[in-house]
Amino acid sequence: MRLALVCVGKLKAGPERLLFDRYFKRLNECARRGGLAGVDLRQIGESRARRPDERRAAEGAAILAAVPKGAALVLLDERGPSATSEEWAADIGRARDASQTAYAVAIGGPDGLDPSLAALAHRVVSFGQMTWPHQLVRVMAGEQLYRAMTILAGHPYHRQ
Repeated sequence: MRLALVCVGKLKAGPERLLFDRYFKRLNECARRGGLAGVDLRQIGESRARRPDERRAAEGAAILAAVPKGAALVLLDERGPSATSEEWAADIGRARDASQTAYAVAIGGPDGLDPSLAALAHRVVSFGQMTWPHQLVRVMAGEQLYRAMTILAGHPYHRQ
């Protein structure tokens, strides 16, 4: 199984980019120990549509096009339920053990995710009800995916 992080927008140079790159590198290095074939980062440009609903729809279509065929799609959305690191790791492990082709985590643009994606999603996960800047959500997603891989690999990074 491959892990894919699908993001609307690109990180600019700066501390958030450096931190994301650190966790993404660790995630790539740890993925094989967690039983994954690899990790992909798929970045989608922000829509230039005038209205927010049109931007969400265009970005939603682009997200679906970027998600690997047959993937379990997980949406990061503040309206979803929160999960513990162990629960998220277990979900990834179940997808891996069920021979899912990919596990794709999607981060929307500034206007959020298109509501139609929820019907296609395997799961919706929230990092809390607060609104987070896109750059920080990407860093947190990278860290939590790395943490999930360390949990699955039995690595001591995750301490209780």
